[in-house]
Amino acid sequence: MGQLGGLVHVIMQAWDTMVVTLAMLMPATVDAKIFQRCDLAMKLEEAGLNSFKGYTIGGLLCMAHYESGFDTSFVDRNPDGSSAYGIFQLNSTWWCDSGVTPTQNLCHVECHELFNRHILDDIMCAKQIVSSQNGMNTWDSWSQHYSGHDLSEWLKGCHMYAKPYTTEINS
Repeated sequence: MGQLGGLVHVIMQAWDTMVVTLAMLMPATVDAKIFQRCDLAMKLEEAGLNSFKGYTIGGLLCMAHYESGFDTSFVDRNPDGSSAYGIFQLNSTWWCDSGVTPTQNLCHVECHELFNRHILDDIMCAKQIVSSQNGMNTWDSWSQHYSGHDLSEWLKGCHMYAKPYTTEINS
């Protein structure tokens, strides 16, 4: 009976640990959001990103779609040990602090703060990236797939004032 009591005690401790861990993780997941295309377009327009540094909202939508599927909780682990976080896949080496890998943290934000539906911090960081020397080319997918293409389709059906320029600039 003594061994059985010890086993029950170990199982109960493991259960308590699992419950506490899940409880800590829930706020991050509960507040995450997968945006609809036009909802995200409106957020970007409200933040002043249309024609920002020569890029249209269509370009930002296209990039965010292929980077994260508009999912604020998306994380991509990279072979170098860094990770990319949130709707714009901001890399922990340069743009946010994961608390795990060395970082420049140029956006002065903790990576876990990029997981929620409140994307103003993500947008402000994206603005900083677009303003940097590499612009949208900071995202590998941009230079490989979208630069110089007609991205006006990304705004079709969205009722907003954004200018649907037919092509993006090449940076």
